[in-house]
Amino acid sequence: MGTFMGGSAWAMAAQIGDGYILVSDRTWARLDRADLEKLAFELDKLLRETRGNQPSLEDIQSIQQRNRKVSRLTGALSMLRSYQTRKR
Repeated sequence: MGTFMGGSAWAMAAQIGDGYILVSDRTWARLDRADLEKLAFELDKLLRETRGNQPSLEDIQSIQQRNRKVSRLTGALSMLRSYQTRKR
């Protein structure tokens, strides 16, 4: 049983979204099934919050930053679900 990078599932999801943590299969290997589910929940919640936050159409930098965050979260969630499927 491992611990979350950053201290909690929420903090790890936020750091993945901000680009501080780059994920791979080795990232998930240190977590047990319950922790993976908690992290998946937090990633999904943060992804919904990020998608719901629409910056002004004139603010190109904020739009790009939001899109990068959505991309990082979507990729991490996809990798996590794939890892869970293989480990069942």
